[in-house]
Amino acid sequence: MSDWILVVDDDSANLRMASHILSAENMRVSCLKSGNDALKFLNDNRPDIILLDIHMQGMDGFETLAAIKENGDTADIPVIFLTADDDSYTESRGLKAGAVDFIKKPFVPEVLLLRVRNMIDLVRLKEDMSEQVAIMTHEIISQHEMMERMTMQIVKALAGAIDAKDTYTNGHSTRVADYSREIARRAGLTESVQNDIYMMGLLHDVGKIGIADTIINKTSKLTDEEYAIIKTHPVQGDKILKNISEFPKLAIGARWHHERYDGRGYPDGITGEEIPTEARIISVADAYDAMTSKRSYRDNLPQDVVRSEVEKGRGVQFDPAFADIMLSMIDEDVDYNMREK
Repeated sequence: MSDWILVVDDDSANLRMASHILSAENMRVSCLKSGNDALKFLNDNRPDIILLDIHMQGMDGFETLAAIKENGDTADIPVIFLTADDDSYTESRGLKAGAVDFIKKPFVPEVLLLRVRNMIDLVRLKEDMSEQVAIMTHEIISQHEMMERMTMQIVKALAGAIDAKDTYTNGHSTRVADYSREIARRAGLTESVQNDIYMMGLLHDVGKIGIADTIINKTSKLTDEEYAIIKTHPVQGDKILKNISEFPKLAIGARWHHERYDGRGYPDGITGEEIPTEARIISVADAYDAMTSKRSYRDNLPQDVVRSEVEKGRGVQFDPAFADIMLSMIDEDVDYNMREK
């Protein structure tokens, strides 16, 4: 069955372009020119995703989204806003209203397809999980094995969505997870704990999903207000993950990976071994990958500079034991392969 996309925009040219881009990927596309038409359409139809323009005559995008969310039959349909606006206020307002993402106009075909495809994958994953539960109930498979498989699927899908949001951190979540698991292995932690830390590492930045793209991808220096917004992502990540009852520890990495060993971190300012072991490990891995990844304003830092920074942070920013393990990993990496390629 084709993926079904409803596009709502009062500009005919935008409708034609979106329809052309998505139809070329064998998606079923329905186009409407007003919020009222969209609500009438949704009375009898259920598309997989709605692409909704913000600025429309009559009922605007925010009003239309509110009506969609108030209707129990349509509230769970993902809505991606279409906008030519380039300000964090519009994105913040949209995310609070229930939009799952934003796509800038004029459309960049590759970006439009990536955003829509990522969201469809998450929708399909949710549907597949429901089907999988029903099938596995009738098979001789332990509950533990079933939940492990589903949990890993969810974690990988979310990690992909996180990395797609940030232009300058491609693969960051996976690398942090890999480094964290290796530090845990070298620290002598059990295989079960290593696997837990790997999943925590994949989702340590999940709170950034709620941060406006204009802030995350800003190439110039952040204002104090923008930096304060960025610093909310650990708490937002904690809120997203803490209610996953099958893995109550999953939120640890998200909430505390920016705490410092000397207590000068955030969001809680806890110190030393008050910081959970998993978060202390992810903190080192996260900082290492930030230094060894490319940015819009610089290339990967030289390995000797990275090593010096990790050593400088030992016992100040980082747990000394885990910093020492990272230093050993750096020293063994004689060809400097442990970085973003």
